[in-house]
Amino acid sequence: MATVTKENIGSLHNKLTVTLSKEDYLGTFEQNLKKYAKTANIPGFRKGMVPAGLVKKMYGQSVFSDEVLKNVEKSLNDYLTSEKLEIFAQPLPLDNDASALDMNNPKEYSFAFEIGLKPSFDIDLKSLKATRYMVVVTEEMINEEVARLQTRFGKLTEPEVADNEENVLNVKFIECDKAGNEVEGGITKDNSLLIKYFAEKFRKNLLGKKKDETVVLQLKKAFEDKELDVILADLGLDKNDKASAEKYFKLLITKVGFVNKAELNEELFIAAYPNREIKTEEEFRTAVKEEIGNYFTAQSRNQLHDQIYHHLIDHTTIELPANFLKRWLQIGGEKAKSAEEAEAEYPSFADQLKWTLITSKLTEENKIEVLPDDIRDFAKQQLFQYMGGQLGALGDNQQWVDDYANRMMQDKKFVEDSYHRISSEKMFATLESQVSAKEEEIGADDFASKLHHHHH
Repeated sequence: MATVTKENIGSLHNKLTVTLSKEDYLGTFEQNLKKYAKTANIPGFRKGMVPAGLVKKMYGQSVFSDEVLKNVEKSLNDYLTSEKLEIFAQPLPLDNDASALDMNNPKEYSFAFEIGLKPSFDIDLKSLKATRYMVVVTEEMINEEVARLQTRFGKLTEPEVADNEENVLNVKFIECDKAGNEVEGGITKDNSLLIKYFAEKFRKNLLGKKKDETVVLQLKKAFEDKELDVILADLGLDKNDKASAEKYFKLLITKVGFVNKAELNEELFIAAYPNREIKTEEEFRTAVKEEIGNYFTAQSRNQLHDQIYHHLIDHTTIELPANFLKRWLQIGGEKAKSAEEAEAEYPSFADQLKWTLITSKLTEENKIEVLPDDIRDFAKQQLFQYMGGQLGALGDNQQWVDDYANRMMQDKKFVEDSYHRISSEKMFATLESQVSAKEEEIGADDFASKLHHHHH
């Protein structure tokens, strides 16, 4: 019977040696060779009538090696199961030479592997001092959203001349020099901008312009900082490179537009909120306030989840078998990496692994499950969002929505992505209920400064 011995070679890092005697594999090797002889298809011999010596000579070594390695793998897996070892990835072979296997000299063979053990650790949420920010919805915010909806559902006209800072200009950015001479092979990019999007001092250069007219501009003078960053990104330029903002472009106007804002009447109310009965401007403003409030409630919740995430990452001590994991990075993937590449990748890999361990532990401890119906409902919600929230207008006739959800359930990638997303949302919802967060009123601008880039 095969034996497996364990040796500690580092922190959470063990060496397992599987030793086979010839009795462990010789009998099954000979049986398999006989089976092979019955099915071997060799020219000049009838099937099943190939001499055993010829079969052994032609295929014996391959069958022998397969049998030994199969026994090693089974013995290793049986040991991991019986010892209930929680390991990362899979065992990695250590200096094993399969070419040393010799069917003409059956003997005891030993194969060594290294394993990285998953650590035990504690999670502490009680020490988290969290804040649930309550964003104050102001009259100014309501007025801006009302104006945005009036513009969104207004009627676009095409005046001959740009005579208003509310004019929309369809333009082509063409890279040029200061004199307006086009740069050969330079950047060209279409865009659509309101005149008021440009810097206040530059706007006079656009007023009075018509379709097919041009204006030469220098980016840093034509746009204020915030807008400049967006334009640089759209043009594929590096905002951190000072030379980017100093570039000149010829702006070719391809269309002048103006949106006549929709009036504050029932036609606008129905267009903006098709699933609600809104009759008056006061009811409309109330609906707008609710929608803004709901948006910030969701953002506040995400920000609270972000506080939880950073607390867990920063205050959960987890020891990892670094040496094993770096070697796994080198040889465990589809493409081999150098020791230097593995060393460079390890810090971000370790952070991701740490978060995976934390979420796995929390998911198990809180008995979080994702059921097929959860994924099906998630597919319906996505469709609802794609349709602009107007599925309610269909009434009870939503069979096609169910059909869509059923189709998505056949998409393996969608199911996997949805599973991870739903599981994460359920986990954070559970943790949120376990955290005592103080409430604090805050303005929208101050709240925006507290938002982090989410990693989870």
